[in-house]
Amino acid sequence: MAELRTIDVDDDGIRIDRWFKRHYPHVTHVLLEKLLRKGEIRLDGKRAKAADRIVAGQSMKLPPQVVHAKASEKPKGAEAQHPLTTKDMGSLADRILYMDKQVIVIDKPPGLATQGGSGLTKHVDGMLDSLQYEKPSRPKLVHRLDRDTSGVLLIARTAQAASGLSQSLALRDTSKVYWALTRGVPKQKNGVVKGALAKEGGHGPHGRDERMAMADEGEEGAKFALTEYAVMGTAGGEFAWVAARPITGRTHQIRVHMASLGTPIVGDFKYGGTNARAKGEIADKLHLHARSIDIGRPDGGRLQATAPLPPHMTKSWKLLGFDPDDRSDPFPPKKIKKKR
Repeated sequence: MAELRTIDVDDDGIRIDRWFKRHYPHVTHVLLEKLLRKGEIRLDGKRAKAADRIVAGQSMKLPPQVVHAKASEKPKGAEAQHPLTTKDMGSLADRILYMDKQVIVIDKPPGLATQGGSGLTKHVDGMLDSLQYEKPSRPKLVHRLDRDTSGVLLIARTAQAASGLSQSLALRDTSKVYWALTRGVPKQKNGVVKGALAKEGGHGPHGRDERMAMADEGEEGAKFALTEYAVMGTAGGEFAWVAARPITGRTHQIRVHMASLGTPIVGDFKYGGTNARAKGEIADKLHLHARSIDIGRPDGGRLQATAPLPPHMTKSWKLLGFDPDDRSDPFPPKKIKKKR
């Protein structure tokens, strides 16, 4: 039996084929084209094409083939490999820092991948159904964090929010501040690291095998990268609490740039080798945390969120006499001198 479905405001303006991919992923493109061609799928009672754009409030007539396909197919990919348990369903909800009608901000724990990859069966993207709540479609990742990096992670609740936040990131209307514990102290208390990054040959494209290296901007595949940093505290000459703000968003950017100064992040053996080894009671885990974000909202205004340090970093901060609850701004807006 055919079914009528009203187009939600979250889907306003997208193509029909994209709408089906979003809500009925088991309907193949070939089947969709066939049903549209035969007039079995109708928009406000009229024939439609895959490239037509829909408007919120319109009515989509769905034939039994579509309804049945969605109901009978079993989930594939990550969801089939790692079905969500009751514990998993609540785990992301327990880590919500902020939520409104458009966006959710979570505090990602270290060790949990943002997206799937080789050998990964559990990751944030595969658990987003638990954060859908009253919305008609599942949330969407806006950016990502390395598997062992903890902290602020943005998740859009609507297609429009995802587009708007992605645009803010692309236009660099965003300030992301990371906290790191480095082995050794940078020579300059405040500085900027400029160094293009490129994938290092001989390493895989995904997961923990991926490795980046400093490169000349003219080299093939090299991308310009810039990181601001500020030393917030030191423990002799052995450790430094560093706040880093990536101006660009390259893979492993902060990790490579801090290692290039001769002060690798504690626990980052990929880029620091044995020099990244901790000491005493400090854990040999990656000490890199996405502390805060300040980003332009798609509906105007700013979204600001801060994530507390994970347990292993909190312990290190206390051992070294640093303040894990520090709220000072290491990167205040620069004053522009007016010409007279």
